[in-house]
Amino acid sequence: MTFNRLFHRAVQVSRVGSRSAFTSSKPDLANPNWLRVGLAFGSAAFLWGLLFKQHSTDVHEYKVRNGLE
Repeated sequence: MTFNRLFHRAVQVSRVGSRSAFTSSKPDLANPNWLRVGLAFGSAAFLWGLLFKQHSTDVHEYKVRNGLE
């Protein structure tokens, strides 16, 4: 047997006999974690707010520098 065939067989055996250390159970899709959902949407809204505020200050500064306002 060539080295590739031996290595391929070893990889298949190790995959079958192991499981991920990070997955303890499947997520319950019927009952979401509302704290995490709220934090995700809240942080996204906060970042979008900062983006719009920065954009408006940049536009104002551009207009002042170019004598448009």
